[in-house]
Amino acid sequence: MDAMVGRTQSQTPLRLRLALYGVVQGVGFRPFVHRLATSCGLTGWVLNNGDGLVIEIQSTRERIDEFTARLESERPAAALILARESTWLVPDDAATFEIRHSESAAAPRTGILPDLATCPECLREITTPGERRHQYPFTNCTLCGPRFTIIEALPYDRARTTLRGFALCPACENEYQDPQDRRFHAQPIACPQCGPHLDTTLAEAAATLARGGIVALKGVGGFQLLTDARNAEAVAELRRRKHRDTKPFALMLPDVASVRAHCRLSEEEHRILTSPAAPIVLLEPIPGTDLAPNISDSSPFLGVMLPYSPLHHLLMRLCPYPLIATSGNLSGDPIAIDNTEARTRLGSIADLFVTHNRPIARSCDDSVVRVTAGKEQLLRRARGYAPLPIRVPSALPKVLAVGPHMKSTVAIACGHDVIVSQHLGDLDSLEARAAFERTIDDLCRLYHFTPDLIACDLHPDYYSTQWARATGKPVVAIQHHHAHAAACAAENDLRSPYLAVVWDGTGYGLDHTIWGGEFFAVHDNHFDRIAHLRPFRLPGGDAAVRQGWRAAAAIQHELGLDTTAPSIIRRMLEQNLNCPLTTSAGRLFDAVAALTGIARESTFEGQAAMLLECAARTTNDTTAYPLPLTETHADWGPLIHALLEDIAHAVPPPVIARRFHNALAQLILAAAQRTQLPNVVLTGGVFQNALLTATATSLLRDHHFTVHTHQRVPPNDGGISLGQAVLAAAPVLR
Repeated sequence: MDAMVGRTQSQTPLRLRLALYGVVQGVGFRPFVHRLATSCGLTGWVLNNGDGLVIEIQSTRERIDEFTARLESERPAAALILARESTWLVPDDAATFEIRHSESAAAPRTGILPDLATCPECLREITTPGERRHQYPFTNCTLCGPRFTIIEALPYDRARTTLRGFALCPACENEYQDPQDRRFHAQPIACPQCGPHLDTTLAEAAATLARGGIVALKGVGGFQLLTDARNAEAVAELRRRKHRDTKPFALMLPDVASVRAHCRLSEEEHRILTSPAAPIVLLEPIPGTDLAPNISDSSPFLGVMLPYSPLHHLLMRLCPYPLIATSGNLSGDPIAIDNTEARTRLGSIADLFVTHNRPIARSCDDSVVRVTAGKEQLLRRARGYAPLPIRVPSALPKVLAVGPHMKSTVAIACGHDVIVSQHLGDLDSLEARAAFERTIDDLCRLYHFTPDLIACDLHPDYYSTQWARATGKPVVAIQHHHAHAAACAAENDLRSPYLAVVWDGTGYGLDHTIWGGEFFAVHDNHFDRIAHLRPFRLPGGDAAVRQGWRAAAAIQHELGLDTTAPSIIRRMLEQNLNCPLTTSAGRLFDAVAALTGIARESTFEGQAAMLLECAARTTNDTTAYPLPLTETHADWGPLIHALLEDIAHAVPPPVIARRFHNALAQLILAAAQRTQLPNVVLTGGVFQNALLTATATSLLRDHHFTVHTHQRVPPNDGGISLGQAVLAAAPVLR
């Protein structure tokens, strides 16, 4: 029976969009793609656009895999694929494969590539004695190296990068001018004679790490803080100095063999981990390894990356063991990029600084990716991905979208492309707000872009909203959850109508309350709020975001149940003092985590929900709590009563957590069945929860709904700017 299911699934038609960047125009690539697609029996199309080449292919998974493998091995000799992005789309009715007319960009531009991980040839050079660049930490070629973080202006040439102060030696000049050399017109080209150099030896760094010290390393897009991931005391000291109590740290492991020794690694996860983007990938840890337990004790995953620059490769050859590799900042601030700035801001954290004299034009943190239901999903879009454009179905006016307040990104849109900035972080501090403003200026200057319209969030108190209104330009305010839905639909090439399930922690609603557990029926550029989670109070407002026990007390109060909350909280609820109303799914997670004892408080955003998911993943219980969908809302009252009954009967917290997840997935199915819209979008920060997303996706597919999740921008607020840009042309809010 299983074999029959596998054969049936392998024959299901799939549609894949490939965006290729590099030397892919004027080299016979489109005719090559046409011949290859035809020989593989695919339908679809290929075209040139302002940034590279776009291909859409449709067939079975087996034939698509054959095409993508041969695309790399058989491509035209003069072609050079430097970066690619893949997006799985809903199949269409294409009957043939065709070469379409090239698209003209609304304004001429040269595409900017992201920073690319060290290629095999450069890695061979730096690790081979006798090679001219043996052990040189700034080795690169046209296939790899810094791009986005060194460009200061377009068009892209050395004089407009941060390498302009390094005159090429004769040997490098010969490579740069030779069309047969892989360093032909490689703008960051360098060698020990003419390129940047380190101010500290890597041997000193390795010695510091070996004795449990903390090293501040100037990487590709900014400083990183490193320490021995096996040393619990070193990890604890880094947490203390960085003011990062429990939030998980990312790991850098020396090679794939080390990754497999510490984590379970699927084929797709391996592909992403070793790709030119080289992001942090969330992987399932293997118990009982040598890692310190205080690295990631509040998450079911480990965030793992491989060395992605020559500097990292050379350092890890001196200390070939797992290292913490976290952003070079105090929690809440932007990462440091300048040597002097870093010593000022990180002086109380690092025991040793490893700096160099290659300037960084702009900060770019490490990207974070996970695989859910077989698809790549970005949770933080930065190094390796930014600033590749997001192609959207409909042509857009010249829009600057300034994003939300948390997990900030900004975007510029023109024609069919939206360029989303690198991850900026939350806009709480003055430093973060200054970085936000610099990024807007930087994007507009780089792309010679002057917006006609600014899109912002509906929330009047967001710094991004206030900044937009202070510009004096026309401003369009977009409802937060509508932007979430539009972002997911845009990157999936999905046209309305569709059901959008938008669940997160906080978003300003049209009724001036806090939304976050929303069901939208989306038609064209407007939405109908067809249902939402039953509202409840948040005693203390923002304090309830950090202290989930407050949400738990509010829910118990709403149901007329006793609560052990302090008397002042009970009085606030009774008198409705500083108790804003919310429909937030994120706060419901916090309440359930508190009621079960899994997490009463959160020291960072989403911690309680992560712990709840972590617990739920340890059991396969298939029971779901009752969570009925009324005409207007999903009533969590029966769920809470059943949950408290289980607590009274000493049902283990992981089982309760799993039944809660199952209830939410069943609720999503019920909403889909009510609307009978065939396409369902799952978006918002709650859908970073891999268990909930996979469970809901499986249920929906079993009932013949098509599920759309994020692939190229995050489901969290990092994707908001894309949705704002898409909706800015003709927003209609209902």
